[in-house]
Amino acid sequence: MREQASLRLRSGQAPGRRRPNTALMRKPLIRCPWASNELSSRYHDEEWGVPSHDDRNLFEFLILEGAQAGLSWDTILRKRENYRAAFDGFEPERIAAYDRRKVQALLRDPGIVRNRLKIAAAVQNAQAFQKIQAEFGSFDRYIWQFVGGKPLLNAWRFAKQVPASTPQSDAMSKDLKKRGFTFVGTTICYAFMQAVGMVNDHLTSCFRRNSK
Repeated sequence: MREQASLRLRSGQAPGRRRPNTALMRKPLIRCPWASNELSSRYHDEEWGVPSHDDRNLFEFLILEGAQAGLSWDTILRKRENYRAAFDGFEPERIAAYDRRKVQALLRDPGIVRNRLKIAAAVQNAQAFQKIQAEFGSFDRYIWQFVGGKPLLNAWRFAKQVPASTPQSDAMSKDLKKRGFTFVGTTICYAFMQAVGMVNDHLTSCFRRNSK
């Protein structure tokens, strides 16, 4: 006991007094308001707005953002692992080869959004995706040209200031449609841009805004 008291004195801690728990004293992290539950918070903290240059990942978000149309993003996040399993890990070359039997199997899969048009769009978009890869060398090289090759950093203070579309997403949507993509309206394109870090729309108060 005497030795323990001596150690506390040398460390600047008075006898009988415990050090404050700094973990409990930390301020809670401030996030963008849409990150309102554990699943969306983890996605917000680890993925949303992080620049992606991986073609498979870019294709995944293109398909998921299209699947979200008319639904909440939370719904898609909850089904994301099911989507990865059902759609062969979002490998474009495999999805591009889906036949009628595979499409029918997907329509019976309760783990995904069973919308015939959205499933057909995934197949059609995979085929168009491969054509872009062949033309540009990668989808990454093609898609990032719409923001000049680097993320656009916004400075929104409030969620209501964040736009649903921009001239960049308008241009992207128009060109993707011309190349045979579907479910790529300008709002979907802007959500895609936010997700893959082509634009940083974390609010100025959000702890993730200036994170690498």
